[in-house]
Amino acid sequence: MIVFEEVIAQRTGIPLRQVKKTVELLEEGATIPFISRYRKEHTGSLDEVQIGDIRDALNQLKELQKRQEYILKIIDEQEKLTPELRRKIEECLDPVQLEDIYLPYKPKRKTRATVARDRGLEPLAKILMKQQEMNIEKAASSYLNEEVESEEDALQGARDIIAEWVNENARSRKTVRYHFDRSAMVSSKMVKGKEEEGAKYRDYFEFSEPLKKCPGHRILAMRRGEQEGFLKIGIDPEKLPVTDALEEQWVKSPYDVGQQVAEAVKDAYKRLMHASIENEYKALYKERADQEAIKVFADNLRQLMLASPLGQKRVLALDPGFRSGCKLVCLDEQGNLVHNETIYPHQPQSDRAGSTRKVSSLVQQYKIEAVAIGNGTASRETERFIRMIRFPHDIEVYVVNESGASIYSASKIARDEFPDFDVTVRGAVSIGRRLMDPLAELVKIDPKSIGVGQYQHDVDQGNLKKSLDEVVESCVNLVGVNVNTASMHLLTYVSGLGPVLAQNVVDYRQEIGGFSSRKQLKKVARMGEKAFEQCAGFLRIEGAKNPLDNSAVHPESYHIVEEMAADLQVDLTQLMKDEALVKQIELERYVKGGIGLPTLKDIRTELEKPGRDPREQIEVFEFDQTVYKVEDLIPGMELPGIVTNITKFGAFVDVGVKQDGLVHISQLADRFVKDPNDIVKIHQHVKVKVLEVDISRNRIQLSMKGIGK
Repeated sequence: MIVFEEVIAQRTGIPLRQVKKTVELLEEGATIPFISRYRKEHTGSLDEVQIGDIRDALNQLKELQKRQEYILKIIDEQEKLTPELRRKIEECLDPVQLEDIYLPYKPKRKTRATVARDRGLEPLAKILMKQQEMNIEKAASSYLNEEVESEEDALQGARDIIAEWVNENARSRKTVRYHFDRSAMVSSKMVKGKEEEGAKYRDYFEFSEPLKKCPGHRILAMRRGEQEGFLKIGIDPEKLPVTDALEEQWVKSPYDVGQQVAEAVKDAYKRLMHASIENEYKALYKERADQEAIKVFADNLRQLMLASPLGQKRVLALDPGFRSGCKLVCLDEQGNLVHNETIYPHQPQSDRAGSTRKVSSLVQQYKIEAVAIGNGTASRETERFIRMIRFPHDIEVYVVNESGASIYSASKIARDEFPDFDVTVRGAVSIGRRLMDPLAELVKIDPKSIGVGQYQHDVDQGNLKKSLDEVVESCVNLVGVNVNTASMHLLTYVSGLGPVLAQNVVDYRQEIGGFSSRKQLKKVARMGEKAFEQCAGFLRIEGAKNPLDNSAVHPESYHIVEEMAADLQVDLTQLMKDEALVKQIELERYVKGGIGLPTLKDIRTELEKPGRDPREQIEVFEFDQTVYKVEDLIPGMELPGIVTNITKFGAFVDVGVKQDGLVHISQLADRFVKDPNDIVKIHQHVKVKVLEVDISRNRIQLSMKGIGK
């Protein structure tokens, strides 16, 4: 039987002891954020990525084991399961090889080979395979009957059986895969009559390149063209080397009988093996392209989720528009809606004076500290209008990415939050809250609707959702959650909670008027010891009697901090307010009872800056005030911009003209760049040079070479 931990250690390169401890924790129901943060002594300080790799490898091996058990059962029912075959199946760790072993025993639909067997031609096939018969016509004549009318019919049936044997032979399939790996070309051709309709796939109408060099985004683009009916994709190695290699394996006679086997081998490759293994490679490279695209999406989403928050400030948020006006809302420090209305500063109404008076009045009335403007239609015009107003005090103006805000505003979540307001008000509130705390607001939106990624609709949707949910969970737990202000949707992603417990937390919070200690979490319905262990360290309680309740120190470690404070002859509050005191702590004194230096170092870091938000400080950004539309762009211009999306082939940058420009990977730096993420991040402020503007195709080519960032 497979020893999962040994295989995982071999595949991941992580020492066996660490793998065993991690698997043990995962099997006990611990989450990845909890393990990576609070069980470092157990895992040897593995990070979330390494723990995730172990978890994925464990799940793959479990699935493989299920498949092995199914295959053993099917073969046993056929009474063909020998001890040697059982051992071969149980020791097989490669899903592809496992299917090759199973193929000869797999229940078949009616094939040319099964028809030939039914006609009694298998003995003839065995004679031909020995390649010792000199008179094949005479041998074939012995198998004539009502269904087999001629010697050629008999030989054809025998060749069909041989072709199936060749196809089902594991060594033969390995040979064919070797040539697919070595020389396969992926090609795409236009479907006749689709030239105009499929013009966007023009680059792939006559396309070919080595499969192993074809990037994932190109694979996905071609597959989309094929699914839409514009392209036909093929994967082919050089034919002669493949058939020559197969014949070398199977053909042992230079005479007619050997020629019969050679014909069967060619037929096996052309009719059976090529299509089967081509589909296998299409699926393999699609899976690799999916993994690459999902990783890009996940990396981008993480950066977006961890974008700098403005924090608890009073915000005036605007969802810009021309004809329908700009929807305006005022939010208090907690993000509660306190006022909403519509102003019309732009054409056709052009009520700039009235709109100016209204905004100025609201800024004073609600003591507004910052303005958030959505980056959609009329965004630049609204930004210019706001910046021209003279406020009685400094007001910071931010342009906020509103991707997905319309999805949120029409969702059940938004209706539940604001049942008495329409979608325009909800959208404006979402824009304002995104400025205050991007993470808390973005968790309410399906990650696929946020618009950071490539080919997200073409990849495996189950894997995409799983990956993005894990990113959200990781970000939420990295930042921590105020249990008394968090929405049910934010609490859902806290380690150990999920939808039911998150709702129970909210219900109990309302019942008691807010939590005053982490201990109270144990009174939440269905909050068992395990769930409390998993979630407690990630939930914060501001103003709690015990200051550790508003930190990332886990309750299981409170006694250690209390001991530290006692040794320094201060109370917890004094200790957590004085970095100098914290630096006096000799960590080695507290190594005991399963608590080691990794955990103690985390505790010391937290005590130095308790509850510190790991996200960076927000920065104000301004677009070039001479550029508002694509037509304003001139090659050679240097402009400020914001990175909005990152793909494998480059980064998209918003320069304020309602159409993002592409900085191709070759234009990101004055050196070779393997991964755009090494150079830029989502929401990063950069300087770019305009290379080319194609107004007809709405395409902008930008460069970051040779200019300040």
